[in-house]
Amino acid sequence: MESSQHIIQIDKKQFEFLFQLYWKRMYAFAVKTIQHEDDAKEIIQEVFKSLWERREELKLHDAERYLLRSTKFKSLEYLRNKGNKQRHHDVILHRVPTYYEDQQIHYKELQDRLNAVVETLPKQCKHVFKMSREEGLTNKEIAKNLLITERAVEYHIHKALTIIKSGVNELHDINIAK
Repeated sequence: MESSQHIIQIDKKQFEFLFQLYWKRMYAFAVKTIQHEDDAKEIIQEVFKSLWERREELKLHDAERYLLRSTKFKSLEYLRNKGNKQRHHDVILHRVPTYYEDQQIHYKELQDRLNAVVETLPKQCKHVFKMSREEGLTNKEIAKNLLITERAVEYHIHKALTIIKSGVNELHDINIAK
């Protein structure tokens, strides 16, 4: 067991001394490992920040070894995280547009079919449906505008939805929720 006199105490002066003594070697190692100067600087900053934050609990016997190993581990962690980020980015870049494009095509086909089915509705049924869905009018407002009862408006909307559901399902073989 080593005696406490070999343990390096980190105070502000010792910290500054260690920084001046080792930062260039640490930086050179990090740059060589990760191939990016700004990120290498951040790694060195993180290592020294960690040293300062843990100064009271660390029992350092060899500051150089500790700092260089910390730089090595942080650099490898950076590369691992960068690789994971790149893989996730690649997945998103290559798969999402395809999914998005497929959804857009499906949506356009469904919208076209819906419009075609709506156009086949009986005149009054189509008029009531469009006032409800496209103009956003309430059943009461539609009834007042067309001089019909609210019950008649409900009937026309129900009839339109039944015909639309049937027409869209026939073409796309999909089950639309009621």
